[in-house]
Amino acid sequence: MKLARIACVGLLLFAGAAVAQEGGKAISKSAISLGTATPGGGFPVYGNAFAEVMNAADPALSIEPRNTKGSNENIPLLESDKLDIALVAGEPAYEAFMGIGRPATKLKILTAMYSSPGMFVVRAGSPYKTIRDLVGQPVAFGAKGSGLPILSRYILDGIGLKQDEDFKSIYLDRAGDGPAMVQDGRAAALWGAGVGWPGFAAMVQAPGGARFIAPDASEIARVRAKHTFLKPLTVPANSYPNQPAAIDSIGSWSFVLARESLPDDVAYRLARTLHGQEAALCKKLAQACETTAANTVAAAPNTGLVHPGVMKYFREAGVAK
Repeated sequence: MKLARIACVGLLLFAGAAVAQEGGKAISKSAISLGTATPGGGFPVYGNAFAEVMNAADPALSIEPRNTKGSNENIPLLESDKLDIALVAGEPAYEAFMGIGRPATKLKILTAMYSSPGMFVVRAGSPYKTIRDLVGQPVAFGAKGSGLPILSRYILDGIGLKQDEDFKSIYLDRAGDGPAMVQDGRAAALWGAGVGWPGFAAMVQAPGGARFIAPDASEIARVRAKHTFLKPLTVPANSYPNQPAAIDSIGSWSFVLARESLPDDVAYRLARTLHGQEAALCKKLAQACETTAANTVAAAPNTGLVHPGVMKYFREAGVAK
């Protein structure tokens, strides 16, 4: 029955395939669904760039990005074979792999996307300077189904704060709604992560500008002592306008995950195409410069979680043994 199911899923993957040309020969063109997140967040931006570069590079691929509610929806959609691949933040991926609060998932890693150092952004003229200054204030922690509120929950817990008790927590229907809430005073701060995150970009470009608030060195040490899977990460200087100094924080890596039943040859082709186009993807999107084969091997909790088809490519490329 399992073999029949896998065969059926494989047929669905190629159902409705168009015909493309490669080397003068007609080939089957695979339609591959890619789950992202709500508009206005970083995942749709990354997903669109990923699909454009991959589709342009390989005539056999037709990657189709789809907006979803984010990481927490993408995982069950992958597990039920309703998506082929999807973007998932580091914390929900970690919880799924480790079986924290749920059975351990059998999903596989296709690639590491980028690192996600978490931090708050406030209006430049606001009185808030530290995380503890935000206690008791309304804070937009991100879209309801995204991984951002999970990252903030771990970090705040590590420094002895409770997200839903010590703050007036706001969870958004759309990631893109956050900056306006800070600008008009409905929220004191917006939580986000990483380089090129649209919410941060919108804040720093708004009239009056913005400032970032990240954990200080002692807070980072406390978080790492309690939640060892989180890593020290840095937002390089000038990643955003009027950000002359690097910002040290803590966070994890986001991943492109694949359904367990994604055929090995499809995963192999995706990996070969993707890592052959690392420079093109980096040129299209700054944060995608971290999407490399070497980073995938380093960021995966263990290589057994990487899709076998991807590992086959990594071994051929000399990235893994």
